[in-house]
This record gives sequence, C-alpha cells and structure tokens, in this order.
Amino acid sequence: MSGAAGPRHALVTGGGRGIGAAIARRLLAEGWHVTVLGRSAEAVQAVAAEDPERLFAVSADVADAEAVSAALAAAEGRFGPVAALINNAGQAESAPFHKMDMALWQRMLAVNLTGTMVCSQAVLPGMLAAGWGRIVNVASTAGQVGYAYVSAYCAAKHGVVGLTRSLALELATKGITVNAVCPGYTETDIVRQSIERVVAKTGRSPEAARAEFVKSNPQGRLVQPDEVADAVAWLCGQGAGAVTGQSISVAGGEVM
Repeated sequence: MSGAAGPRHALVTGGGRGIGAAIARRLLAEGWHVTVLGRSAEAVQAVAAEDPERLFAVSADVADAEAVSAALAAAEGRFGPVAALINNAGQAESAPFHKMDMALWQRMLAVNLTGTMVCSQAVLPGMLAAGWGRIVNVASTAGQVGYAYVSAYCAAKHGVVGLTRSLALELATKGITVNAVCPGYTETDIVRQSIERVVAKTGRSPEAARAEFVKSNPQGRLVQPDEVADAVAWLCGQGAGAVTGQSISVAGGEVM
C-alpha cells in the first residue's frame, strides 16, 4: 500500500500475538509500515524485531486515553500519520450471568469496547486531515449472535458492531471507511486457554474439549489467524473503498 508519500502507516492493537500479529505480518507483506501496540511491551517488541525497519512497537492499555495518546505520538513520530487502525485488542472471560461480578463486566467493556472508542478517537484527526483512512474493528461472531456464559463479552462485541455502523455513517463522506471483521473460534491463545479451562473444570480430554469449539463451525475446524488477517488486509486496501459499516463473518459459515 504505497503512494506518492511512501508506504502508509497502519496501527494494530493487540499486535503481540495471535490474530493481531498475523494482521501485522500481512499488512507488512502488503507494503505498509506497521506499529504494533499491546499491553505487554515484550510481546510487541518481539513482533517488531522481525523487521525493525518497517515494524515499530509501542505499549499501552487501549482503554487508557492518555497512554494511547502517548503511544500514538511515538508511532507517528516513527512512521507518520496513521492511515489504517486495526482495533484488535480484546479479551474473553466466561461466567454464568447470575454469578458474574462487576469487575468482570467492566474488564470486558474496557478492553473490547472502550478501547475501540479510545483508539478510534485518537487516530481520527490525522485521517480527517488526510481525507483518507481505514478503521477495522476485530469484533467476533459474539458481536452478531449470542453465546451462553460470555454475556459481558457478547455485550461488548455487539457494542463494537453498533459503534462500527454509527461511525461509518459519520465518516461516509470523509474518505474513511469503518468495518468490523467477526471471526468465529480461531486458533489463538484465547481459544487454547478456553479449552484448558474446560478440561480443568469438566475432566474432559483436550480433544473432546476442542471438539466443542469446532462443532459450531460448519466447516468443522477452527479459523486460522491468517484467514482473519486476509479479510482485514482487503478492507484496508483501495479496492474496498465502497465497503463501510459492514460486519464480515470469518467463521466457516457459522453466521449467515
């Protein structure tokens, strides 16, 4: 993604592992300069070390507006204004609704929904000044349908989808598109940890626990991070300029 002024700059939150790291690598392959942001400085620095000339690492909690502002200033000092923001940072915790405490509820809203708002607000002035931009929110099929025992996560991800639609309308004439990508169960640390919790709580074998996650996908498998990254990269390109306000499922047909 190069232009007269050189490669464009993409910022990927939650970029230190899983889907975020896959997105960073894919955008790098498309010619972008990429900043990876995460709470763990060590994780994002490990990704950035793969190509120090074109990858840059910054650390912040996405729900902390001051920390995000400082991280963005460092990123733009390195690669210039952010042309594409991928709001990928997220976290999933489970609990029966009647046993869920306020702290879990607030954690899910903070990282999944408030972080998306904070980061989007931070980059918008630069995109508006440029008259071009891409915001891609990595939501979840949990932003499209309900799942038992993850009510706070579902509520937050549904909020991300609503925010995506509203912001897309506000920015429709500004050269900026806003879309959501909604992965199903994906081969990431979050799903691996969920499988481990099922094994610990139920005594099932890892294979049986994994089968529970796979069975909701009509293709009978977990989504791969690179498949999510491919969808994100397309939405960041020139060819997707007429696509905005959409929630694209990457879930093997689970949501139609």
